[in-house]
Amino acid sequence: MKILSVSSDAIGKSLAQALEYVSAWKGKTVVVKFGGSVLDAKGLGTVPEDLVLLQRAGVRPVLVHGGGPEITRMLDRLGKKSEFINGLRVTDAETMEIVEMVLAGRINKHFVGLIQHIGGRAVGLSGKDGGLLQARRYLPEAGLGYVGEVARVDFRVVETLLGEGFIPVVSSVGLGEEGTSYNLNADTAAAALAAAMKADKLIVLTDVEGVYRERDGRRELVSELSRSQASLLIADKVVTKGMVPKVEACLAAIDGGVASAHIISGETPHGLLIELFTGTGIGTMIRPDAAQGA
Repeated sequence: MKILSVSSDAIGKSLAQALEYVSAWKGKTVVVKFGGSVLDAKGLGTVPEDLVLLQRAGVRPVLVHGGGPEITRMLDRLGKKSEFINGLRVTDAETMEIVEMVLAGRINKHFVGLIQHIGGRAVGLSGKDGGLLQARRYLPEAGLGYVGEVARVDFRVVETLLGEGFIPVVSSVGLGEEGTSYNLNADTAAAALAAAMKADKLIVLTDVEGVYRERDGRRELVSELSRSQASLLIADKVVTKGMVPKVEACLAAIDGGVASAHIISGETPHGLLIELFTGTGIGTMIRPDAAQGA
């Protein structure tokens, strides 16, 4: 005889709670940013499956992705050295061609193919398509070349795809003047899109579990931060290196009207589902200050 380790009552309560959260998120827009660091470490994990399941549950998911490590490997293969200034890739005209080829081509279509393979419907876009992410040169005096920042978002093409039952998969290439391509930071691109769409949530998937800080000599994961608390952690250099643009992207999204932003590990199986459909969630949630949310 098989003995169940979990009572039927406990299972029932868990299912009831999950269904309650599923109902609450029906019709809501969630922008998910998938970082190149996660892709480099563990592949896509359960992210494509989670996106399909979210859509089937009535959520409107939009995926924005980067791909820095893959770009570096392609440049190495072609004998072109990667150069960075303050963490930003120096992008001359030749490098921009490779960036666009990798992001809008190889990685983007890989995502689309996996989503389609498991029964979803996806359409790959770059920020150039439909004028989605219109860009200008970032810090022209810094000598970064075709590195851009988002100047304007026209998300009509994304809304059209969502309305027709597709999952938009957006690569972080921006449209400059006269059709010029710009290399965009995927974190800031996702935040700009989430803010423009007034999304209900921005989720940043990365290769760590969330924001950490030291307390009583121990390193602990911070489960929730207000906007002011998150800004202070950056100012005090508790948040450093690659986590800074992720936290700043969350802050920009919140300032743009997004209800909450989360940083979670892309390596956690079904992390997106756990974040949205459970009471505790995972990772670090950044929310507006009380005055902002009032």
